[in-house]
Amino acid sequence: MSFPPCLNILLIEDNAAEARLLQEILKGATKATFEFCHVQRLTEALIKLDKQNAFDIILLDLTLPDSQGLDSLPKLQQLPRSLPIVVLTHHQDEALALEAVKQGAQDYLVKRDVSLDVLLRSILYAIQRHSLAQQLSAQNKSLSANLERQEVELSQAKAANQLKSEFVSMLSHDFRNPLNTILLSAGLLEESGDRLSKGQQQNYFKMIRTAINDLDELLSEVLLLGRTENGKLSCQFECLDLALFAQDLIRLVNNAQSQPRQIEFRPQGNLQQGLWDAHLLRHILCNLLSNAIKYSPADTPITFEIIAQNETMIFRVTDQGIGIPPEAITDLFDPFFRADNVAGVSGTGLGLAIVQRCAAIHGGEVQVESRENQGSTFTVRLPIIDDEDILDVNEHNGTKIATISGQAN
Repeated sequence: MSFPPCLNILLIEDNAAEARLLQEILKGATKATFEFCHVQRLTEALIKLDKQNAFDIILLDLTLPDSQGLDSLPKLQQLPRSLPIVVLTHHQDEALALEAVKQGAQDYLVKRDVSLDVLLRSILYAIQRHSLAQQLSAQNKSLSANLERQEVELSQAKAANQLKSEFVSMLSHDFRNPLNTILLSAGLLEESGDRLSKGQQQNYFKMIRTAINDLDELLSEVLLLGRTENGKLSCQFECLDLALFAQDLIRLVNNAQSQPRQIEFRPQGNLQQGLWDAHLLRHILCNLLSNAIKYSPADTPITFEIIAQNETMIFRVTDQGIGIPPEAITDLFDPFFRADNVAGVSGTGLGLAIVQRCAAIHGGEVQVESRENQGSTFTVRLPIIDDEDILDVNEHNGTKIATISGQAN
């Protein structure tokens, strides 16, 4: 970005000598010219801004006769036309100037350090940051308007479909939180990136990536639940070594945690028999293991059992966590339902609904045993499917894939 041929500057500075010095410094610029309007009080500046619409930037002294410190900023920011603001400070006021930037100023200058290069760079950066902030604000408003419009449209369908009504609440909260994180972090990087340390910048980028992953996971859960509700999800069977499959899932779930948990895996019987839908099984077991981690203290054990028993494979996850109130058991597998004792733990209420539906599509069932403050045990029983039970067997990349009749309902 380059300077326009001429920039109109409103200088709010009560020291006439320092005002003249700034004007003299800018006379040395070769690629742009500057028009100054100098006032010594904030009230004069507000009158000028009310009558004229020609200013491009404001240079603001923080120690004025009629306004001290940060009191000047809100009054300038409340004007109908927003302008970039560079604050001016003496060396002893540098901390105050940094706070001013946090509250909306685009940059600050320590007067004793002002030179032509410093002043030109500060003015240019301030205009750039202000332009980016305006664009981000417009995008935020557009995004908020779109979200609000979607919420209204979904709420209008409440009487026809209760699931859509509950989705409105989730959209308002669980979608908006990561979106706000992304927008806030991106805005800080755009507006203050040159003053942030590399570590701080990496932290904001990490926050953005985490929020995007949260959104992706949430959308995947909603889409999967919708496919199960609409009967559009069928089993695709293949041979699996369930012991190796389970160990991979434990690593996958632990990799998603800030502090990995010790999960005791207890296999029993022949776990290499039968055909399984790896996609559905992964959703079932990852949700159960993640819940066990989420709702139990870090120093308590979690056990994960897979037991081959006759024609049934039993998958059991046990924790010693907060447990489930008895009155919540009947609603536990309803979409968006969360028991009263999990208010302090983030979640969407979709995980167990997905577990139950995936188990049903796989021809199985889910059982739960729980006592408050003592822990929970979730048991999934799935039939062991073999070649005689399936139709439409195909080979794909060396893997046996098949569809079982009657399981897509």
